[in-house]
Amino acid sequence: MTSTASYTAQLRGNRYLWLVTGAAGFIGSHLVETLLRLEQDVVGLDDLSRGHRSNIEQAEAAVGAQSAARHRFVIADICDLAACRAACTDVDFVLHHAALGSVPGSIADPVACNAANVTGFVNMLTAAKDAGVKRFIYASSSATYGDSSKLPKTEEEIGRPLSPYAVTKYANELYAAAFARCYGLQCVGFRYFNVFGARQDPDGPYAAVIPRWVRSLLNRDQVEIYGDGETSRDFCHVQNVVQANLLAALTERGDALNQVYNIAVGHRTTLNQLFVLLRDLLAAHDGSIRSVPATYRDYRPGDIRHSEADIGKAKSLLGYQPTHDLAAGLAQALPWYIEQYQPTPSGV
Repeated sequence: MTSTASYTAQLRGNRYLWLVTGAAGFIGSHLVETLLRLEQDVVGLDDLSRGHRSNIEQAEAAVGAQSAARHRFVIADICDLAACRAACTDVDFVLHHAALGSVPGSIADPVACNAANVTGFVNMLTAAKDAGVKRFIYASSSATYGDSSKLPKTEEEIGRPLSPYAVTKYANELYAAAFARCYGLQCVGFRYFNVFGARQDPDGPYAAVIPRWVRSLLNRDQVEIYGDGETSRDFCHVQNVVQANLLAALTERGDALNQVYNIAVGHRTTLNQLFVLLRDLLAAHDGSIRSVPATYRDYRPGDIRHSEADIGKAKSLLGYQPTHDLAAGLAQALPWYIEQYQPTPSGV
């Protein structure tokens, strides 16, 4: 049985109430969509400071009106403890993905990063604990590996954090472990490695590389690469992340709980390789894209040089098996980007 079939079978005939924080965000909206497809009841919470209502609308449209009716969307800030408590009422599982998720953004505004990622996180832990939720699943980050040069990255060995964002995500892991020890709250954390897919926002100076580059290529704008282009990342499609969340929420293995896992594919790609791959894929859509150039900028402070995950722990304890490598994930995501960001012909 595949990992996806495993959690689908577990949910068949079992209807739970799930809380997804950051529901209007990129990852959150995919979690909402999948849960609704699986006939689950969902509360989505987002303050819309980074997420977009259009992501929720697309998720609900994808599942149809009958399934969408099982979703209740709440606009609230996780820095408001009362709002967190209200959202956790009668909830079985929390999938916590509300955060300020940018390394450069955290360097520009560490106070806002700490408020959302630490204070907001503790608020959600407290609300979940007091509401008696079954399990608390949360997003950590590969940024916690900091200046560790070891490849591939293993969960037991991290370095010194390189940004305020990395500090906040490591603090999340420490707080989750403390709540597990002190209160018995079952927690599972995920160190995500460069997640990508449909609905990922290309706007803003801190946007993720794949949507930003795809839009630049579609608009025939030069692509900006920070550094020499040999920086590498382990790019992970969002459906792999959805799988990991549901496996962790539903696992019956006691030794799989109160752990932190790498969620990735286990293969790294340089930025130069990614640029060529994206340009070639989009050139099949429009040959003129092949002539779009790349330009190289200075390295950004706080960025990790190389990132590649060892996913053996998630495989062995959760049964995680990534279904989308970079090529398969791009094949699924690119049609959405083309539809969203293809320039409108002049005069139309």
